[in-house]
Amino acid sequence: MTGFLLALGVGFATGIISGFGIGGGTLLMVYLTLLAHIQQRTAQGINLLYFLPTAAAALILHAKNHFIHWKAVLPAALAGCISAGLFSFLAMELELGLLKKLFGGFLILTGISEVMKKTPKQSNQNQVQPKNRR
Repeated sequence: MTGFLLALGVGFATGIISGFGIGGGTLLMVYLTLLAHIQQRTAQGINLLYFLPTAAAALILHAKNHFIHWKAVLPAALAGCISAGLFSFLAMELELGLLKKLFGGFLILTGISEVMKKTPKQSNQNQVQPKNRR
């Protein structure tokens, strides 16, 4: 029961982060591999299944509030699908130890870049505003 409650809590917390669009699935991978002791390839599959409903829920609300730049969606989604397919195949072929090191290195580099990144001040003209609701 404790394992179920922990998984429920992690799912809730990473869902909140996913709702902000900032990588809840990445944190879910860390939980699955380090705390739940699930093999990385299996965790990747779980993460993909987790992503579908959480992304759909967030997408509905972001679209409702007009926070999606639709002209950017098609090329980004097309490139994302192609690269996800290719690199999923590659991930299945890599030695598990190397895959873990690559993922760990990715997390470290991402963390460093986020900590070191300076946020530029945006003018009100550059910010996307939601359309007026009635």
